[in-house]
Order: sequence, then structure tokens, then C-alpha cells
Amino acid sequence: MSKYWFVVGVGVMLTLANTPVNQANAETPWWAETLARPILGPDDTLAETQRFVTERIPTVPSFDSTQAWERNAEQIRSDVLDKVVFRGEAAKWRDAKLRVEWLDEIAGGPGYRIRKLRYEAVPGLWIPALLYEPRSFEGPFAVDGKVPAVLNVNGHDRKDGKAADYKQLRCINQAKRGMLALNVEWLGMGQLQGDGYAHYRSNQIDLCGTSGLAPFYLAMSRALDLLLAHPKADPKRVAVAGLSGGGWQTIVISALDTRVTLSNPVAGYSSFRTRAVHFSDLGDSEQTPVDLATVADYTHLTAMRAPRPTLLTFNAKDNCCFRADHALQPLLDAAEPVYELFGKRERLRWHVNDDPGDHNFKLDNRQALYGMFRDFFASHPEEVSAEEIPSTGELKSKDELHVPLPEKNETFHSLAVRLSEHLPRQSMTPASDKPSEGWRNEQRGRLRKVIHFHDYKTTGDELSSERVGDLQTTTWKIKLDEDWTVPAVELVPKNATGTAIVLADSGRKGAVDRVGELLATGHRVLVIDVFYFGDAKISQRDYLFALLVSAVGERPLGIQVSQIASVARWVKQQHPEAPVSVIAVGPRSSVLSLMAAALETKAIDQLEMYDSLRSLHQVIDENWTVQQYPELFCFALLEQFDLQDVARLVEPRKVVAGRSSPTP
Repeated sequence: MSKYWFVVGVGVMLTLANTPVNQANAETPWWAETLARPILGPDDTLAETQRFVTERIPTVPSFDSTQAWERNAEQIRSDVLDKVVFRGEAAKWRDAKLRVEWLDEIAGGPGYRIRKLRYEAVPGLWIPALLYEPRSFEGPFAVDGKVPAVLNVNGHDRKDGKAADYKQLRCINQAKRGMLALNVEWLGMGQLQGDGYAHYRSNQIDLCGTSGLAPFYLAMSRALDLLLAHPKADPKRVAVAGLSGGGWQTIVISALDTRVTLSNPVAGYSSFRTRAVHFSDLGDSEQTPVDLATVADYTHLTAMRAPRPTLLTFNAKDNCCFRADHALQPLLDAAEPVYELFGKRERLRWHVNDDPGDHNFKLDNRQALYGMFRDFFASHPEEVSAEEIPSTGELKSKDELHVPLPEKNETFHSLAVRLSEHLPRQSMTPASDKPSEGWRNEQRGRLRKVIHFHDYKTTGDELSSERVGDLQTTTWKIKLDEDWTVPAVELVPKNATGTAIVLADSGRKGAVDRVGELLATGHRVLVIDVFYFGDAKISQRDYLFALLVSAVGERPLGIQVSQIASVARWVKQQHPEAPVSVIAVGPRSSVLSLMAAALETKAIDQLEMYDSLRSLHQVIDENWTVQQYPELFCFALLEQFDLQDVARLVEPRKVVAGRSSPTP
């Protein structure tokens, strides 16, 4: 016999499961093959997801005047910052005082020195950086004793980070031209490598109701703050440039912070619409932040650069992402009309690198940037060459460029741990031990809002049916509005009484043992795969599509819970006299089913969960990533509810909780 454990508590009628689960069968039942047989094509759910997200991506509007466009652009900036970047605790981080610690100085090369420093992006999270400072503030880039200031960001180079040779050469050349060059480390790269800085752990912060995007953004904006605090920095000539993740950083800070006057993102981004088709462009957590596409696409961010000088650099044979032939043109199509509206079309430029043409910020791409500096920053452009000044002999080692950091520097994970300590924020304790239905409905409304629940209209399309002995099996495609298809297998024994809806983390084929037990007790059984499970799993880069679903203002968790609830209503309509139970096998399925039972009060009469999570705090305590459990990182869910709170909304219906395998 299996041993069981209880998952949910206060006020819910819990029953200890007495039937063994996952006992080895002497013979595999014939209908197990039916459960395992695919119902959906391998890319059916992918196609539905592509359509679902694309329909929700905004397009860049057109305006008749520069004043109207600028009002629109300013509203987008405000909305992105207030509604996407600085939610939750990040609003306090935004107002924190800039802290910078200047450290050692090391010899640079002819005409410049390198100053080491570190600065706080958010309280307790320090970023190592290097300032390449010219020894003379004279020459063709000097104006009234001030010189251009350049923020050099980067991604891609996990091993070397800020010490990557192509980044050093870029900074050295800027300093030799008489410019201030700030070289900052990126989260997850170089000195900031490590498990806690893995980008897919920033979603732990999202779960707590604070934007996981905020540390990335503040690392950039604080860098601009300290750079512009330099007495020789010219606030009218401020540039940002970077490769890959640095290209993403470049367009984001350059669009949202109007202090940036010249921008050169290199192979770092494309439109959300492009990404939905070209999977190499599907970005990491920070590149596909929650709800960004409810306000703006990257086409908007590009157009918002107008009328400031901007160079879009892409690579012709990029072996990573954002290849020129598909990434560039949609951005130009969005931005060119706005630059033309300002009468500054010549300030929007693009460069496609053919040699070497791969994912790079090498010589050809660097010289394209130097040409922008010459054309837009030099007081005497005729005196300036766009050719790189040879400097390879001045490159430093990683050890030489190492910047000391505090022993306990914050990480995404440590920030999430701290944020989660007192969550959920709102007490779910009712006024009495027997809460009213009005109280429960109020809490259900909150839960629906957090997970973005949908009341789908559901229809069933019968594909096949066969009878063997006393068992009838039917294969279904259950359609939810025009959005989703849930594959299902129905098994009906003779004289069936109750109905059981079964789902498992491993898909329909993983539910064989539970289905056998239910059939033996006279249940009609409907075995389903919801979004991300079994047939309904996206075949490639699935977790990145989960990020994209959240970016357009939906939630994978809400889709899954809505699917279960909608199927339950459909089943109840078919068999209104029979009680409906939902049986979930696995931690993910159990969380979804618990929420479905909490929100669908009429069609779901009982819930059984096997191997459920004890608490949403496990997501953070066990340091999971969005790659592992994409739906569990629903924005602000833990801020509002834990699983025990959701269980209160199921009462007084019965909940059975147990393990599907013996406890070790």
C-alpha cells in the first residue's frame, strides 16, 4: 500500500486516499494504447499559441504631427516604466539613492586610464564596472571642455563578460578618441556568473509581485546616472551600444530614457511578431517581460528613438539569433515613418555585417559605430576617422580587470527569498470559522484576476469511438472558443455513475493506473491534456512561449486552469445528473486542478490530488526556474495567494490528497 500525505488544510474536508496508486499491473489494459495515441498533431498547440499571441501584439500607430507622436511616445514610456518595470518592491528600488564605490586605478594605454568601480543596481546587488577615461579632454570630440559619454553594455559572453576582447577594444577606442567609456558587467555574465544570476530565476521575483525586469533596467539606468555625474560628461552626447543581450539592453534603455542621444543595438532584438515565427529570436526572461506587449512591441521602442541618431546593426549569417534578413525590416518599417515625420530620416541608419556575418561585434560592426560617433558627436567630423585604432596589445586579462564585490552580493534568487518572506500579503482568514459564500466569491474574483482566468465557450468534436466488451472509448477534440484545443479520451464502463476528469503531468499515458482504478469503481473517465502537457505540449522552446504568453498580458496558468474548468462545464452539460470529480496526478496538474476547483464551483464536485506541492514557497525555496515549471511563475500569485488559501475556496466540497508512489 502507498503512503499518503496531506497538502491542504484549514476548513477543507480532506479525505485520506485508501486505494493504491501506481501498483504494477500484471497486464497492461488494451485501452492504455488509446490513451497514448496522439490526438493532436505535433505542432497543433504551437500554431494555436502563435496565433493567440500574435493577435494580442500591438502595432505602431501613425500620427500627423511630431507633437502628437511625442505625446504618444511619452505615454508609452510612462506606462512601460510604471506598469511593467517598477511594479511591487521595484517602485522602492527606483527611488533608492545611487551608491557608487570607486576602487583602484590601473594603467590603460596611450592616452587613457582605467578606473575600477562598483555600483548598486538594487539594494544589495552590486555591479562591477570599469571606466575608461581619457587623460586629455581635448580634440575633435571636446566641446566646451565636455566630451561624449558612452555606456557599453553586453550579453552573450558568459565566460569573459566585461573582459571580452571585442568589448575592451570598443572601450579603448572610445577613450582614445577622447570619450568617456563605461564598461559594465551584465547579470549572469563574467563576474556575475552563477546559479543565482541565471536569467530564468528572475521569474521568482515575478511570482512575488515584483518585476523581475527591474534589476536589469536599474543596472542600466544607474550606470547612466554615475556616468553623467562625471564632471567632463556632456549630457547632450550620450550613447549606448552592446551586442546580443547588450543589444536588448541598448534598445530598452535608449527608448525609455531620453538622456540617451545615440544608440547602437547590435544583434539584440526583434519584434514580438518576428519572434513568434523565428524561434531563434525568442528571448530570455528579461527580453520577454511580463505584460510588456500590453503596452508596446519592440517596434514601438525602435520608433520611440526618433529623432535621435540610431544605428541598427544586424548580422547576415547570425548563428545565434536576430538574423538580419528577418529581424531588421519590421523595425525599419515601424521607425522610418516617425523619423520622416520629424524630417530626420538620415538619423535612422542600419548596418548589416557580412564579414564574418555571425553573432559578433567585431571590427566591421565597431567601425560602423565609430562612424556614428564621427557624424553625430564630433565637433570637427572632418578630423575624425571611423577606422579602429589598433590596440590589441593593450588588452587586459580577466584577473587584471576583476572588480571586488561584497561577499554576499544579492542575486535574483536571494532577492526572491527576501521578497517572499511575508507573502501572501493579504490575510485569507475570514471573519468567522465558517466563511460566507460572499467572502469566498470575493476571493475567487481576486484569484481570477491574478491568473487571468477565461470563461471559454466549449464544444466537443468526436473523432472516433469503439466498444470492447463493456467498455466504450471515444476520442475527442474539445474546442475552447477559437483559441485552444484540448485532446481527450473518454472511457465509459457499463452502468457508469460518477464522472472523473483525469490529468497528469506526464500526459494521458501517465494516468493509466488511476484510470484503471476509476473504471473498476464504475466511473466514466475523461482523460485530458491541458496546455503544456502530453499532446498539448509545445514541441520546441516551450518555456519561451510561456514567457511570450505572459508578455502579451495572458498567463499560462490562467489558460490551463480555464481549460480544466471549461472541460468540467462541458462534461456537466453532457451528464448533468452525475457528480464530477477532477483527479490530478503530479505537482503541476495538482496546482492547476486546485485552482480550477476553487473557481468552478458548479461543475466540479470533488478534487483528488496526488503529489501536489505543499506551498508556492517551494518554487523559491527549491530555486526552480521558469524552464522547469513555466506556469508556476504567474506574476504576483504568491503575493496574493498560497495553495492553502486557494483550498479555502474549494470548501465545503471534498478534497482528497495523497502520494502516487511510496514514500522513501
